[in-house]
Parts: sequence; C-alpha cells; structure tokens
Amino acid sequence: MNILKLRNKLNFLTEIINNDCTVSNISFDSRTVEENYAFIAIKGTKTDGHNYIEQVIEKGAKLIVCETLPEKINSKTSYLVVKDSSYALGIIASEFYDNPSKKLKLIGVTGTNGKTTIATSLYELTQKLGYKSGLISTIKVLIDRKKIDSTHTTPDPIRLNDYLNQMVTLGCDYCFMEVSSHSTVQNRVAGLHFSGGIFTNITHDHLDFHKTFKEYVRAKQMFFDMLPADSFALTNLDDKNGAVILQNSKAQKHTYSLNSLSEFKAEILEMLAEGMLLKIDSNEVWTKLTGKFNAYNLIAIYGAAILLDFPQKEVLQAISELRPVSGRFETIHGKNNITGIVDYAHTPDALKNVLATITEISKGYTNIITVVGAGGDRDKTKRPEMAKIAAEMSNLVILTSDNPRTENPEDILDDMEKGLNKITEKKCLRITNREQAIKTACKMANPGDIILVAGKGHETYQEINGVKLHFDDKEILNQYLNS
Repeated sequence: MNILKLRNKLNFLTEIINNDCTVSNISFDSRTVEENYAFIAIKGTKTDGHNYIEQVIEKGAKLIVCETLPEKINSKTSYLVVKDSSYALGIIASEFYDNPSKKLKLIGVTGTNGKTTIATSLYELTQKLGYKSGLISTIKVLIDRKKIDSTHTTPDPIRLNDYLNQMVTLGCDYCFMEVSSHSTVQNRVAGLHFSGGIFTNITHDHLDFHKTFKEYVRAKQMFFDMLPADSFALTNLDDKNGAVILQNSKAQKHTYSLNSLSEFKAEILEMLAEGMLLKIDSNEVWTKLTGKFNAYNLIAIYGAAILLDFPQKEVLQAISELRPVSGRFETIHGKNNITGIVDYAHTPDALKNVLATITEISKGYTNIITVVGAGGDRDKTKRPEMAKIAAEMSNLVILTSDNPRTENPEDILDDMEKGLNKITEKKCLRITNREQAIKTACKMANPGDIILVAGKGHETYQEINGVKLHFDDKEILNQYLNS
C-alpha cells in the first residue's frame, strides 16, 4: 500500500519523502513493527507513540505518520505529519484492508446500556434468517460462526478492519458492532462506512474518562454525526437525549419507544421470570427475554431489522426464539427453590432496571438479596449511587469487590457506603471477598428468595493489581445454590 495516495483524505501538514512510501504492513504498536512497515505514532492515554519513533526505525519501519516530527530525521525514512494521528490510523487501516465496511452492511449500536444484547440479538436474528453475519461486541467477536475472544467493546482500527475483512472474505452480508463512547473520541471507528446506527439510552457512566455528562453525551452524538446520508439512525424516543443525539446527523432518522409516539412501538402485556408477552406494532409476540429494559432492546432490534428490509413475519418469529445474552439477566435455579440471577449491571440505571424487573416478577412475595460492587480505576461518582439503589430496592444487600484493578477494594466499598443512610445501612453487609459474599447470600436465602449478583455478568475473571484471576459469578452462584 502506498500511503501517499491518501493525501486528499488526510491532508498531510508536512511531507518528508525519502522512499516510495509503499509499505507491506501498518502498526501503531512499536512492539509489532517489522521491516517495511508504516508506524502511526498515537498519543494514547498511557503512552505516546512519538517516543518510540527512533526505535521502530531501527526495526525497519519505512514510513512514520505522526503529529510532531522527531528531532532526528532518518535519511532513509519517510515522514508524514498529520493533525490527528488517531484519525489517520482509522483512514489508513480502512484503506489497507480495501475498505471492508463498504462491502457489507455495518450497523453500530451505541448507548450506556443494551448495546451487547441488541448487537448480539441482531447477529442471531440474521443467522436465523439464513444470512451470514458478523458480531463485534464486549463479550466476543464472531466472524460468521468463528469465535474470537473480545478484549475491548470496540477494537482498535487495525484489528477492527481485519475482522471486517475476514467477514467479507467469508461472505458475510451484515456486521453488528457495539460502538463505545471511548471509541468515538479515540477515533477507533474513523474511516468506517456504517449502513445504520442505533441509540439505546444514556445514563451516568464513564465520567472518569469523559469528565462531564455533557461530554459523554457529545461522545455518543459524534457517532451519529459521522453517519452518511444513505444510512439510518434509529433512536430511543423515550430517552430525554434520544432526539438530541440525532440533531446534527445526516442519516435517515427513525424512532422507537414504549411510551412516546414513535415509528416502532412496543407494549408489555405480561411479564414473568421466564419471559414476557409484547405487543409490537399490533402483533403479539412471546419472548424469552424479560424486563422493561429488554422490551426497549427488542423494539430496537425489531426496528433495525425492518429498516434492513427483513420481512416482518420472519422478524417476529426470530425475536420469539432469541435467548438472553450471556451474563444479561441470566437465571440459575437452586435446589431449595432459590433463584439466582447474574447480570452485567454496572451502572446505577442498569442496576435500577434489573431490580425493578425482579421486583415486578416477584410481585412482593419474595425477598431480594443483592450482591454488588463497583469497579476500580473507574468513575467513582457512581459508587454511592449504586449502593443507594441496591439498598432501596432490595431486602438485603452485600457490598463486595468487583474488579478492583489497582485500587484498594476497601476504599471502593467506603465510597459505596457513602450512599447509605441510617435506615438503609441496617440491611447492608460488607464482605470484600466476592466468593464469600455470594456464598453468604446463598446461605441467608430462604426458599422462594431471589439472589441478584450484579456487575460482572459474562466476565470469567477478577482483575486485581493488573492480574486477571479466574472468577465466574455464574459458576460460584451455581455451586453454592446447589451444594
């Protein structure tokens, strides 16, 4: 690939050309650079790629894309200076893989909650309808049926375009991917062509990164601002930011809701632990997913499928066959008629939604025991709110460790306890060891009770001081419920 052909797309501020600029591969990670590579120097949150330019040249890098020229210029290396090297990386990666996002229908899903369920369910729906499709999600990447473990909600541009290219090679028609707020700000989706975008909702999260809620909203809005005019933008009209998110988008605007007047509308007719009966655009459909939050997810899935021109009858049939995504309101039944629920809820709003659903399906006849923590090195302001919601909506709460990362878990629990008052603190226990917390919940539960283990969902590890140790909420809960 000759990167000079991207002049019109990248607007190089400075060019120092000492070779033909044709490279065999591209990288932004100095550790992977080899002979004849192009190295794109990114200013990251933890390290600056500009500090490794001399090192990659010694390894054989032929071309450097950067924001600032190094003091020492190598006479055999070419240098291209750009305004934003993270944006340039997205454009270069797309071109390197021959723009795979233009060869299939790529649908992005963004919002605080619901991204994984919507993206995964749309993948499953298209597979049920006989199409090859791909999935890029928090839990996993699927290239048709080939599984790759996921490390980020939205991968880096090189990996992302590699996945999309593999999907094209295998004949996939569609790809459904989660688009995180981090990824838009960091230009991980730059250069991609989306056929559609879905907005779920926006609530308190990631303020450790975005600093203010306004900036968090803006990060979500950036995704819809980049959608082309021939794409669709589907938004949740019941969310107060649902219309705001699309205000500058060139895409064709569509809406869904439970409460507002919208293009695609759902109504909950009956809700049980095993599923719920919905009315979707005047059609009744039974689904194995339950909860108001899942009703929103399902009407978004339905709306997107209709906008992709799938037959309504087949879409409704496929929706009735969808199963809960791993770690999303996943139920485990114990031998003493105690029900365990594992859910990824790690934001105040998600926790509130899950507990509201449990309250509704239990109809006040059972006790709700909630085991919950908060992640370390992340938004601290949501910690007291998480404890407050858990205590107000549960009969018993056990505050415990989540992924403390580099923080002292005791400090995290101290922050959570600030959300309790003299009344709610009486029904809260503090057990830092997560396994012991789950074990205690199981021992304290009586027949008919419901135990919610929230925060980690599908994760099979606990991250402590940079080390990921095996830990699976579902395994531990099942063990103690049935021992």
